[in-house]
Amino acid sequence: MTVIELRELKKSYGNVKALDGLNLEVPSGVLYGLLGPNGAGKTTALRVISTLIAPDSGIVRVAGLDALKQARAVRSRLGYVAQEVAIDKILTGRELLRLQAALYHLPTSDLAKRIEWVIESLDMKLWIDRRCGTYSGGMRRRLDLASGLLHQPQLLVLDEPTVGLDIESRSAIWKLLRDLIGQGTTVLLSSHYLEEVEALADRMAILDEGRVIAEGTPSQLKKELGGDRITLRIREFSNEAESEEVRQLIQKVEGVRQVVVNKSQGFSLNLVVDGDEVISLLRAQLSAAQLPVFAITQSKPSLDDVYLQATGRTLMDAELAVAGKRDIKLESKKSMR
Repeated sequence: MTVIELRELKKSYGNVKALDGLNLEVPSGVLYGLLGPNGAGKTTALRVISTLIAPDSGIVRVAGLDALKQARAVRSRLGYVAQEVAIDKILTGRELLRLQAALYHLPTSDLAKRIEWVIESLDMKLWIDRRCGTYSGGMRRRLDLASGLLHQPQLLVLDEPTVGLDIESRSAIWKLLRDLIGQGTTVLLSSHYLEEVEALADRMAILDEGRVIAEGTPSQLKKELGGDRITLRIREFSNEAESEEVRQLIQKVEGVRQVVVNKSQGFSLNLVVDGDEVISLLRAQLSAAQLPVFAITQSKPSLDDVYLQATGRTLMDAELAVAGKRDIKLESKKSMR
């Protein structure tokens, strides 16, 4: 059964295309990960699914319902936890959960049992009766997640649920998500943490510029990529011109399928290669060109390599590019004042 179906979804904010023909299907009873840098369209997609915003065009079906025409019915079937945690500072955690339960119209007979279940599941007993204004970021995030689970949603939608959390809070959330999947809940989770998606997701999609560029299980995507990965650094601190010169040189070496300059890591070079003899060939080529080798490593494919293959840049480089565009816009606004 398909719980989420998106077809040719488009959404723009002014001249910015947040979603550009997004197609996605999420089957029932899995944890489905959306991976991509900030600005890839993950949050916009989740808000459309949760009926918080309407797309410019496209089809949105959730739990068999048309989310654009049956928004109220869709909302009763899902729980949504946004990136930003908005919690009343005066109420205690338990009081806030009671308020949320009332908003969900939970039967009085189930209320106490459901509240105790989420408190126990997220290990909140020691501080749940303190005022929320005293909570750490991890405590607030756990309470926010608990609020989204009170009505036992068929679908749980999480937008970057563990950003900035301590290890204890992240572990508690990971454990709960695995338990929910075991109980049949479908979880849609967006993240830009590679290790999080790889550890939790049954299936995943990589988003870039509002479109799906790769989809499947994490292991399937890495297997399809094939080959090994080599990271090469000519010197400890190189520059773009030198790295580009090296890229043009080594991409001609037999067995090298792709070479990308990784700007976020001191202009090192990331290679997709076939065969075990490539490192020796690379060393010989660089030695003949009188270029030093500061460091060279070989490894199996990772999700970042999948992103690299699909876009020609690493996930970190994509994050930096988005941050750079944001800084330019802020400077532009300041100069207009």
